[in-house]
Amino acid sequence: MSETRWIHWIDGDAEHTARWHSETGMPAPRRVVPADDRMNASTAHRLTCEGTALLWQGDYHQARQLLRALGRRVDRKTSAAPTSPTAAFHLQRRASGHRARVLGRLLVPLGADHTLALRRAPDVRAACEEAYGPPPSTPSVVSLRELLGVLGAHQWRTKGVDVPAIGARIHPHYGVFSPVRGEYVDLVARAPLPRPASHGGSAFDLGTGTGVLAAVLAHRGVSHVVATDNNPRAVACALANMSRLGLTRQVEVTSGGELFPPGRAGLVVCNPPWLPAKPNSALEQGVYDPGGAMLHAFLRGLAAHLLPGGEGWLIMSDLAEHLGLRAPGELRAAITAAGLHVAGRLDTRPEHPRAADTADPLHAARAAEVTSLWRLTAQPPERSPAPPHHAQGRSPAPES
Repeated sequence: MSETRWIHWIDGDAEHTARWHSETGMPAPRRVVPADDRMNASTAHRLTCEGTALLWQGDYHQARQLLRALGRRVDRKTSAAPTSPTAAFHLQRRASGHRARVLGRLLVPLGADHTLALRRAPDVRAACEEAYGPPPSTPSVVSLRELLGVLGAHQWRTKGVDVPAIGARIHPHYGVFSPVRGEYVDLVARAPLPRPASHGGSAFDLGTGTGVLAAVLAHRGVSHVVATDNNPRAVACALANMSRLGLTRQVEVTSGGELFPPGRAGLVVCNPPWLPAKPNSALEQGVYDPGGAMLHAFLRGLAAHLLPGGEGWLIMSDLAEHLGLRAPGELRAAITAAGLHVAGRLDTRPEHPRAADTADPLHAARAAEVTSLWRLTAQPPERSPAPPHHAQGRSPAPES
């Protein structure tokens, strides 16, 4: 974080201070009161809804139970049925934001060495160091909900995500979008490589994240892949994955403020955030992108970064269209406005469990979702020459 923030609370006659830490950008709570196993869920729900944060000083497992109880109470609140998919989306986003704020007010103390100072608490030091960096010199306070996310990310990082397209596992880091939706990876694995990218060619992977798509391209024989990202966590994650996979000679991982690296490539791959909406936290930036800024930056800059005969592969879901966040035909119009041409498109259906969850408020849109790989070129696709014209529609006589 750019500046150190502190929280204060009174326990008995003593006043306490600790450093506030939030990776999600949650502001430091203004009012903090101690809480332990004696506090029931009803009282905790009332206080947290009023804006009071609870600094837990009891048993770790009791804290987790209280967090689940708070979640059930927050979820009980119902609103009028939305009148459209767009209304359902915005209603869900508001509910999600409210839920995050309320549940984020159950706090736990971390020691100066990242030790979780609660009874029966697990050892969280390795997970915290991966997410937060080296231990600070002073104790800190974090949201229990965020800490559980840190622990979950540590487990994913340890065991990795199986990627059949490369016959190996990718290990996501905390704060880096995990490739759990394998259908878009499979699209990159089976799309026909343009000639300038094959046979010793080059490729760019924009917004590489874990580096999974760069690894797929290298696995397919692309000799030099430049993988870029402006998120330091993603750069570190991609570097670690390329080293683990033995691809450091083929894949160059770079960081910087520009979307495109210098130069041109035979293939430019981009998997931007799919929903043009505002993220509720920094950790949601892999899914939500206000106004589709990355998408449009990719389209505007693609032609200038393609070698002759090269292609840009845009990986996009049409969920935004089904939710009314992007008008039908808007994406194709943006492609045309950028002076690009569609050489082909590969489609696939989602495989994640939420697509079949009828209890999901966005089920209808998710069930109709299609993920596509758009093959874009700076020149119109080559067409086969038309057959010569013959009078009266007769076929030409066979040559002797």
